[in-house]
Amino acid sequence: MKPAPQIDRRREEFPTLASGIHLLSHSLGPVPRAARESMFAYYEAWEHHTSEDAWASSWWEMSTQVGDRIAQLLGGEPGSVQIQPNASIALSSVASCFDFKESERNKIVTSALDFPSMEYIWDAQGRLGANVEVVHTDDGITVRLEDILDAIDETTCLVALSHVSFRSSYRVDAGAIIERAHDYGAMVLLDVYQSAGALELSASDWEVDFLIGGTIKWLCGGPACGYLYVRPELQKDLAPRLTGWVAHHEPFSFAAAPMRYTDSVRRFAQGTPSIPALYSVMPGLQIIEQVGVPAIQAESQRRTEWMIEFALEKGWKVNSPRKVNDRGASIMIYVDDGPGMVTRLAERKVFVDCRPGVGLRLSPHFFNTDEEVREAMGILAELME
Repeated sequence: MKPAPQIDRRREEFPTLASGIHLLSHSLGPVPRAARESMFAYYEAWEHHTSEDAWASSWWEMSTQVGDRIAQLLGGEPGSVQIQPNASIALSSVASCFDFKESERNKIVTSALDFPSMEYIWDAQGRLGANVEVVHTDDGITVRLEDILDAIDETTCLVALSHVSFRSSYRVDAGAIIERAHDYGAMVLLDVYQSAGALELSASDWEVDFLIGGTIKWLCGGPACGYLYVRPELQKDLAPRLTGWVAHHEPFSFAAAPMRYTDSVRRFAQGTPSIPALYSVMPGLQIIEQVGVPAIQAESQRRTEWMIEFALEKGWKVNSPRKVNDRGASIMIYVDDGPGMVTRLAERKVFVDCRPGVGLRLSPHFFNTDEEVREAMGILAELME
């Protein structure tokens, strides 16, 4: 492995790391120690609401504040991210902007490597007139860029893909896809759940239309909230049917229908925001901001490159792209009995998970040391013999 650069791994801020080698950031990041104090601050604000109106003093603005912090990590502008209950609702909010039966431009382009929620939601839109084209995968690891580009035509309204696949860590060429889609008058949505916080993203430079994701994984925010990035130029033009009182131009007027959307990204909100979720994610976001995504990406690429080389030297099957620019921050190693190996590794205090047909998913984050990564791969080698 190449020598480690100087980086503050902030290990003292993650109590979970004392229990073993955490290689699960693709699934659930470790809880920051400061999350306990942050959640207590939520309780305190609630308890003293009668003496100081929590909504007026802090709660109403928290969605915007947290959204702007996430926007910065996505490479977007302030005012471009609306907090969502989860990524499925974020995607459904976007889907609700389209009237598939009233337009000849009704094709949705997706891929066979997307997370199942995306497939379920787009399949449901088929009942509303959407024509869903799923770009196939030949090897279960990658999707050919040419096949994605060929699927985009004058009937396409949206290209909706995972930026990094949960299944293989395959990363699509965002720039090429966005350029082709825009040339045909189509929009692009990328699911960045498996890349935000681990890879540098460039929402503004890409001119991507939508990004969706959540805080549970690489952002160290836990299963608290999702988010939706909407390109600022689009925000006044779209009218999501999945809506609620918070999206109204004057929410506290409590006006009767019809809806009068606000002109900001808040028009993609629904009902009352989950305030405890917002408190819980702030410590993790602060740590990621302070360490810096460029440093995190460099560490990820350095360690995953070594892990793949180690695996190939052992003769193991790697179910992730070999080229560093074609993959995210995880690697997948095939084993015959994934759940069994996960259990055996956990008994040795190495924490990973698996997916059917893929094998083990292993994900070093910035807080892992090189010694941990070497130890984990050595233990796996012992168990594979």
